[in-house]
Amino acid sequence: MLDQTTDHSIPQIISATEAEEGQRLDNFLFTRLKGVPRSRIYRILRKGEVRVNKGRVAPSYRIAVGDAIRIPPIRLSVDSEPAPRPAAGLLERLGHCILFEDERLLVINKPTGLAVHGGSGLDYGLIEALRAMRPEQRELELVHRLDRETSGCLLVAKKRSALRVLHERMRAGAVEKRYLALLAGKWRRDKVNVDAPLRKNTLQGGERVVRVDPAGKAARTRFSVVERLGAYSLVNALLETGRTHQIRVHAAHLETPICGDTKYGNQNINAELRKKGLNRLFLHAAELRFRWPGENEDRLFTAPLDENLEAVLRRLRG
Repeated sequence: MLDQTTDHSIPQIISATEAEEGQRLDNFLFTRLKGVPRSRIYRILRKGEVRVNKGRVAPSYRIAVGDAIRIPPIRLSVDSEPAPRPAAGLLERLGHCILFEDERLLVINKPTGLAVHGGSGLDYGLIEALRAMRPEQRELELVHRLDRETSGCLLVAKKRSALRVLHERMRAGAVEKRYLALLAGKWRRDKVNVDAPLRKNTLQGGERVVRVDPAGKAARTRFSVVERLGAYSLVNALLETGRTHQIRVHAAHLETPICGDTKYGNQNINAELRKKGLNRLFLHAAELRFRWPGENEDRLFTAPLDENLEAVLRRLRG
């Protein structure tokens, strides 16, 4: 832990142990640098002052056993401002979003509009709110991520050992993720498999977008129609890979973008659907399925659609 009255004039070099394996670098720093404002931590990451094995890495880098992590000298004054605390209303709301809990993990029905993680101008996200709710649980970590506007099933590990198991399951393709999405357009086929590599791009204004690109990373999504609703199609999307914005970009690639998508969608259609009450991205992580090592049956978790999305479907059916 960092002493708030000490001037650490010499960088710290920390060798990662099994306890840190699989942890995101930014989460590791939040734990190590108690009392340091999150904005300061992200600033030293952006400037490349934090090094792993003498190289620059992203905040999302997953730590491996034996990594040499360099933390630059940081001085905190005694009167440093305390870290912002999530509003009590959010903490209460999250308390009602827990779908499942045992000694190893939490399954949350993440609300739309809530980032899973702070940073990029946000003081806190879902994981910071959970830590504020449960300060005694020191090892809470996100197992995976959902876009800010996507709702639904989200896994949170309560122990580092559980985090490692779940990451191994995900790397082995043994965690099945199914999403519900409303697409703009009629689908004649019942099933469509998309195998189109994706590449991240940064626009001149700093906005990050993902595009289909032969030079990108492999990305595969299996779509199937759940219900045809006139000019719209409610589909199931099964991820075979987990790229950033994968379902959104693959749906747009098929020329049937997700309704309410302000980045990859059709803005005229979005405007029409706002009249029907759709005020968000219609993408919902409906199911998670995996088998815990040593168990004989799969664990299946489901998250119901929120009332806004259900109401939109009722209006389209009517």
